[in-house]
Amino acid sequence: MNRRTGLLFVTPALALFGVFVLYPMVTAFSYAFYEWQGTARGGWAGLENFSALLTRAPFTTDLPRALLHNVLFFVGTMLVQNTIGLTVAFLLHRRARTRRALQTLYAMPYLVSPIVIGYLWTLLLSPTFGPVNTLLTKVGLESWALPWLGDPDTALWVVILVSVWQWIGFPVLLYGAALGGVPEELSEAARVDGASNLQTFRRVTLPLLVPAIGTVSVLTFIFAMEAFALPYAFGGSTGNPAGSTDFISLLFYRTAFDSGAPDAIGTSSALATLLFVVIFGGAYAATAVLRRHEKRITS
Repeated sequence: MNRRTGLLFVTPALALFGVFVLYPMVTAFSYAFYEWQGTARGGWAGLENFSALLTRAPFTTDLPRALLHNVLFFVGTMLVQNTIGLTVAFLLHRRARTRRALQTLYAMPYLVSPIVIGYLWTLLLSPTFGPVNTLLTKVGLESWALPWLGDPDTALWVVILVSVWQWIGFPVLLYGAALGGVPEELSEAARVDGASNLQTFRRVTLPLLVPAIGTVSVLTFIFAMEAFALPYAFGGSTGNPAGSTDFISLLFYRTAFDSGAPDAIGTSSALATLLFVVIFGGAYAATAVLRRHEKRITS
């Protein structure tokens, strides 16, 4: 296949990407530097819209809170989801007969829309008729039958755990593929030298999984920073209860569509630009660090 034929095949995908992703991104970036009165664009504003995010209410309280929730969401998802995913992938790697079937079962929630998952778990965790609290009461754990989504102390952790439940199939599949590429001869040589199974995993298998761990970590960071559907399904656009499930994406939604402010387009575009810088900068820095570790392993 020559280059012209290859370009012919990728042109439709590039066109769709340009129209639906690149153009809105560039447009939002440009909107952030202008004054706005409703939908009418005014003069050049410079960094005024960005300054409003740091000095004007409600951004002075909502933005730090939402950013903290995004960070906690990433840390919680990263630790729980990836730890369980790696463990499950390692256990399934030893079950050749049932590995494919079990991987499919773990990945099934991943195929369902997050908004549907959110509404489903809202019903399951209902304090009045939800089966989760009913089951806890029947087994004698009445103290655990809590208003999970109505308590600010538990609502964010519910979002994290439900996200882990939905997306656990992604690291399972990725780590499973990475484990399949680890030469079995290396593990056998370590066992011959007297290494235990745990030592073999820590000293041989785990270092070879660093590229896969890095990929999952970066993608988890991007997903956590732009999460919208699941928090919206649980707490609405205001991040109920009491803003405990508020995320930057929800703040952007409120600013752009619910605030009614005359400069909503400018400030929401500035917020979207700021979020893009955080995601791009964080992903780029993490990728650079992981590449250094990969070079140390391979050298």
